[in-house]
Amino acid sequence: MKGMKKLLLLFVGVITLLQADAQKSDREFNLEYLDKVARPVISNLANDQLKEKMPVMLAENPDDKATRLKVTYLEAFGRTLSGIGPWLNLEGGSAEEQKLRNQYREWTLKAIANAVNPNAKDYLKWDGAQPLVDGSFFALGLIRCPWLWQHLSSQVQQQVVTVLIATRSATPTYNNWILFSGVIEAFFCKYGLPYDATRIDYAVREFMEHWYTGDGMFADGTTFHMDYYNSYVIQPFLSAIIDIVNDKNKTYAAYATRLDKISKRYAEIQERMINADGSYPALGRSIAYRGGAFQHLANMSYKKQLPESLSPAQVRGALTAVVKKTLDVSGTFTKDGWLNLGVSGNQIGLADFYITTGSLYLCTNIFLPLGLPATDEYWSAPAQPWSAVKIWSGQNAKVDHAVDIK
Repeated sequence: MKGMKKLLLLFVGVITLLQADAQKSDREFNLEYLDKVARPVISNLANDQLKEKMPVMLAENPDDKATRLKVTYLEAFGRTLSGIGPWLNLEGGSAEEQKLRNQYREWTLKAIANAVNPNAKDYLKWDGAQPLVDGSFFALGLIRCPWLWQHLSSQVQQQVVTVLIATRSATPTYNNWILFSGVIEAFFCKYGLPYDATRIDYAVREFMEHWYTGDGMFADGTTFHMDYYNSYVIQPFLSAIIDIVNDKNKTYAAYATRLDKISKRYAEIQERMINADGSYPALGRSIAYRGGAFQHLANMSYKKQLPESLSPAQVRGALTAVVKKTLDVSGTFTKDGWLNLGVSGNQIGLADFYITTGSLYLCTNIFLPLGLPATDEYWSAPAQPWSAVKIWSGQNAKVDHAVDIK
């Protein structure tokens, strides 16, 4: 009888947990995982302990182990900041969310100060090729969160400028890397600092004049690759650069109109790629960035630029399903809460030669819509099925067609 009683209590407990999880809103679930992913990075850097506490895992065949070990910490911080920036910039929300945001704001200001202070233990590596990449994600985070820039001391602001200028020593390769230089200069432009307009113009014109391939996608340089780099980097970075420059002088007004059509089409493609269970084709380089593969769709939602064919609620459902499939899975985190290499769990074989622990934190960019208030339609509208759910459950759905954009 005692055994039956224990079994019954266990059963009741499981049911209670399932019911509680079912009652959790999509926003609460996303915020829970933003916190779970970002907390080890931001809190440890705030305490000047990131290099001490963060474990560094490398791919099975890294290209340059010594260098990768040095740059991984900036990778973790820059990428995390780019994803949580919009949420940090938001005001209001529930008492619990405001308390959590205030804690992250406090941590992040300290984290930035340590990252750019040559006397701190956690002073990060800003010179070299890879730091150009992750310096740009750091700059993008500050672009997305003016609150942070405004609340840094003048001394720390100057140190930020110093380390970002140091990234100019790296020559970007002739592909998406030219956007890394462009975003850093766009950061300077946004905050009224001297900037190199040529680096911006070069990045924008190469993509907009030469590298658009059609149907909402750009080639990554002179060659098209079937991967997620239109989302990891190309379209979110182009959008940020063009928006900032146009706010100053309307230089790229015509490009903005064309990019809007391109990016809306690519948002449709991204939504169609999310299967009914939140999985998606594991294609191409950098697949270990997990939900970062959908930064573009998340960014279009955050900027309220989704095409009319996609309702915010269906996109919320699709992106939340991706979060569940890539993060709410056994083996995704170490026992101390750091991300493991992989897409859905611990899968080191899916890590390219340049992937380290720090690289993985690009996944925070799936949380960009948390920069919208809870009252926004994206979060408040009733749940709606996304395309794959409709199609593969036998519901009626609209046919998809390529879009020719001149």
